[in-house]
Amino acid sequence: MKTNYTGLVGDVGGTNARLALVDEGGHIRHPKTYPAADFGSLGEVIGQYLETTVGRRCPPRAVLAVAGPVVDGEIEFTNLAWRISEGELVGTFAFEAAQLINDFAAQAMAAPALDADDLKPIGPVLKGAQGAPIVVLGAGTGFGVAGLARSERGDVPIATEGGHAAFAPYDEVEARVLERLWKTHGRVSIERVLSGRGMFELYEALGDIRGVDTGLVDEKAVFAAGQAGDPLCSETLDRFCGILGSVAGDLALTFGARAGVYVSGGIAPRMVDRLNSGEFRRRFEDKGRLSDYTRDIPTSLIVHPYAALVGSARALKQLEGSRL
Repeated sequence: MKTNYTGLVGDVGGTNARLALVDEGGHIRHPKTYPAADFGSLGEVIGQYLETTVGRRCPPRAVLAVAGPVVDGEIEFTNLAWRISEGELVGTFAFEAAQLINDFAAQAMAAPALDADDLKPIGPVLKGAQGAPIVVLGAGTGFGVAGLARSERGDVPIATEGGHAAFAPYDEVEARVLERLWKTHGRVSIERVLSGRGMFELYEALGDIRGVDTGLVDEKAVFAAGQAGDPLCSETLDRFCGILGSVAGDLALTFGARAGVYVSGGIAPRMVDRLNSGEFRRRFEDKGRLSDYTRDIPTSLIVHPYAALVGSARALKQLEGSRL
């Protein structure tokens, strides 16, 4: 049995699975969030969601934003012991069509469609170059990156695994942080530093460098103590924001993202004041001979609670059009 909703959309990360329905006007309806650890598979989550929202009436299409690389219509999650394919979704739930897209590709699809209230400027309010590419990046369980190429024929998301590119230290302190992380991990990616776990490892490395006891047990404790003014934890959060700015600037250069750089993820929205304290933007702009280039690029924080669902809904519309 079918429903009046045009599709199911989802945002599935290492911690939570968010699902919603899309109505004929393209609006997000009935969003729900499920802890991923409570389920053995994504199929279980979808089944429970559909049962509790539309019963046995299945929408015709599905677009799910997923945390990890989608290869030949299949995803093996980077930070979660799940695997699913588009074919499995169609076979299990009788969708007419199903599409898996990278979660940050969905964020990139969402960015141009967000209202002003869904964004907070980081640094100066700039216009950006109309029609130029954008890039979205963010730290949470992992570190995600995606671009968006824009043209009169439509927007094309560029999914990447940029969070697994190598971490580049900015100064002597970060070089010493890198040395310590080498001993633990060998190769050190951006995600090893810019993620929840990365924040904790940054704290431990800075404590070792400063000769300060690191008695906290996880990133949540580090974040809370930093916000409360603990010197080492506060330095960790400031350094985290600075590294985020450096990486954002590097990605702006890589994508030619003159229309704007958007920051999302689970961590940054809780650090608005620190992001605006200056270190993020200073390091974003500090690109040597290309500093004039990055200085003109706007940087914004995405604060919409379901941005990836908005992007998935835009991808759903494209999927509908491709089947006409």
